[in-house]
Amino acid sequence: MKRQLLLEDGTSFIGEGFGGEVDSIGEVVFNTGMTGYQEILSDPSYCGQIITFTYPLIGNYGINRDDFESISPAIKGMIVREVADFPSNWRSEESLLGLLKEKNIPGIAGIDTRMLTRKIRQYGTIKGMICSAEENQEDLLAKLKGTKLANDQVKQVSTQSAYASPGRGKRVVLVDFGMKHGILRELNRRNCDVIVVPYNTTAEKIRSLKPDGIMLSNGPGDPKDVPEAIEMIKEILGEIPLFGICLGHQLFALACGADTYKMKFGHRGSNHPVKDLRTGKVAITSQNHGYSVLESSLASTKLEVTHLAINDQSIEGLKHASAPAFTVQYHPEASPGPEDANGLFQEFIELMEEARKETQHA
Repeated sequence: MKRQLLLEDGTSFIGEGFGGEVDSIGEVVFNTGMTGYQEILSDPSYCGQIITFTYPLIGNYGINRDDFESISPAIKGMIVREVADFPSNWRSEESLLGLLKEKNIPGIAGIDTRMLTRKIRQYGTIKGMICSAEENQEDLLAKLKGTKLANDQVKQVSTQSAYASPGRGKRVVLVDFGMKHGILRELNRRNCDVIVVPYNTTAEKIRSLKPDGIMLSNGPGDPKDVPEAIEMIKEILGEIPLFGICLGHQLFALACGADTYKMKFGHRGSNHPVKDLRTGKVAITSQNHGYSVLESSLASTKLEVTHLAINDQSIEGLKHASAPAFTVQYHPEASPGPEDANGLFQEFIELMEEARKETQHA
């Protein structure tokens, strides 16, 4: 079945359709990971986006029950050079083709993904549509240009009500802006008593849960579209130890008076080197974000830069000068990707322990 990827600038790529047979519009981005397509397509941070995979063969090891990062994928589509018809792996339970068909997510294969990626790198992310190759091109382009991309992605993917993942260790309130299950797994591994709450939970409600710490999760979209969270962080900062990841990092920066900006094409992949300025060590990290903290906006804040991206020197980590709070732009839980930065979860545990000792001695 011939389908096309139509971009807002009029560029058209003709390929073979797979998965859902629906038309879909979203922001076209690219991911450089060689593996991990199951975790990527189920990462809520991709809500509203059409993902281009730069690795030429996707789907070769199938889909299994264990590697999902959310129950319901929120992507708008998938673009690949070649999709595997017959996966082979001992963990495989179904094919990528079958999953996308079941979830009604459209895909397109057989197009020049290298050319598309170079275009995005040169001109930036762009609005696109996976659609029929048969319909009138002018009508399709008018529809694409006239469609406004959503700005409520966090609302779409956040939990609607609070729930517990019990443990007997530190109590952590995990604010779900589009949480990957990997974050919850890492907290559970450390026996944390986790309470997951919606993105718009108030500081008062969080206090009432008597947490030892607060985790701000990853999530999709522009951090400035979540003003409720920014206000909550402002109100609670300094009272309870805090650790933020990805969107949580950006929201924390905004709450502290810094600014954010949209990157040209963002960081999406599993091989991004990040330098820890405190130790001089470099970690290879998993990343997925289109926004970043503006370095020049930090001068009037109490934030200190702790990590920098090696490739473009963008900010990858922050620490508050007086409050027990730190954040990173990348994903220490990986899923997929290297686990070089996994120790940050232990740093969070230690931060909560130090805060409790200070409270007991006060």
